[in-house]
Amino acid sequence: MNHQRLIPLSGTVNFRDGGGYPTSDGAFVRWGQFYRSDSLSRLSEADQKELQRLNVTVDCDLRSLGEQKDYPDRLWPQARFFDCHIYPESQEEYQEQTRKGVRFWRGVPKMTSYLDQIYQRVLLTPVSQRAFTKVFEQLLTLPEDQALVYHCSAGKDRTGIVSTLLLMALGVSDDLIARDYMLTNKLYDFAWQKQHPTADQLSQTIAKMNVTQGDATAVLGLIKTIRVGWGSFDAFFVKALGFKKSQLEQLRKRYLTSTSKA
Repeated sequence: MNHQRLIPLSGTVNFRDGGGYPTSDGAFVRWGQFYRSDSLSRLSEADQKELQRLNVTVDCDLRSLGEQKDYPDRLWPQARFFDCHIYPESQEEYQEQTRKGVRFWRGVPKMTSYLDQIYQRVLLTPVSQRAFTKVFEQLLTLPEDQALVYHCSAGKDRTGIVSTLLLMALGVSDDLIARDYMLTNKLYDFAWQKQHPTADQLSQTIAKMNVTQGDATAVLGLIKTIRVGWGSFDAFFVKALGFKKSQLEQLRKRYLTSTSKA
């Protein structure tokens, strides 16, 4: 079966399948199970029918409440919407963030650029952690014949953070996580040229992409912060997101397969 990394929709630029990536223990992420995207507020009727065909039934919106109100997602039949806003919104959320502060540990990398600092702060903020938990909860309860999409406005920063956590959970290498993150920039290059890349073009782009520390410091810093701050992703999943170790094993069983074709 042929799978596409980029799903060509007229109302989005960056709607991508998260499947197909190999893991460190020889497994592969299942295709057609979860998708990442930019805004879903401009979906056409044809786009909505395509999401129905893909059995996407859960829409996790990572955007602010204001973005959700001003540019609401165009939901398709059977789609269930979940507010998973990552940034603090209410006065109570801001007070909680201020009260608890951002947890730093000795040895946690100090981020030098503004974007890197934002990513790290998001990772360590209680409001954001609850949003991550909501996405993982939906993934854990999603029937095997259905799929999920999570998105923000451009499908880069907030969506990139969630993708990093999910691919880390499934055991994808740091290099591939960084390549997947950087692929957003390539897709917007194609959009600027007013063309959709083919599946082969995307595969070639990923294969040729030479990701360095300088290209993806924000996402690589995120990965390092988790490993230094909690010791491992497994510990982060339990201590920061509130799950059990058995649920991480359940997640891997659900979204990994022994072949790159499935």
